[in-house]
Amino acid sequence: MDESDIPFVSGHSVSEHLQYCIDKYCPGASLDEARGYYFEHTHREMDEIMQGRGKEGAFTPTVGVKDFLLELKAMGVKIGLVTSGLYEKAWPEILSAFKTLGMGDPKDFYDAIISAGFPLRKGSVGTLGELSPKPHPWLYAETGVVGLGSAFSDRDHVVGIEDSGAGVCAVRLAGYTTIGIAGGNIVESGTRAVCTHYEQSFEDILRIIKG
Repeated sequence: MDESDIPFVSGHSVSEHLQYCIDKYCPGASLDEARGYYFEHTHREMDEIMQGRGKEGAFTPTVGVKDFLLELKAMGVKIGLVTSGLYEKAWPEILSAFKTLGMGDPKDFYDAIISAGFPLRKGSVGTLGELSPKPHPWLYAETGVVGLGSAFSDRDHVVGIEDSGAGVCAVRLAGYTTIGIAGGNIVESGTRAVCTHYEQSFEDILRIIKG
């Protein structure tokens, strides 16, 4: 892939981004076959991480994110993590990032973690993860209302921070204040106008939250 592909890949479901790649790079190929290859590679690489044999620093956290998260904790702010990634890929990535940050177990740190669930494949039980990822609002709505216990009527007290076009659309559709951060594909995807705020760093975002 090249840079022009990122708006159509980042933040989207497995099937969506694989279908995009098929349409552009190998028209007529089977999505089912592509999913087979995807999960073959994913299972191998993610298992290596879970067994402690994964590449050190494979998932590099954004600059300033550790200080930002710790500051929010110190302020007593509830924090949820939302990803369109399927659990079997997202969870090892989250663990790897937290190990790199030296922040312990992410389940102990976050008040809620929502992924796109589990893929539907022969021999396994799936979820709606392939049909309701970002830009669909359900992942963020579930995080806010169920995970963080914030009623929809109190939505003005919830903010969503995103670096992808699909993500900012999901936050906005869920009814929450939408803060975009540079470094992703928001500008390239044409969704900057969807953001309530668009900032260059977590330090800038912290100033907004503190008001």
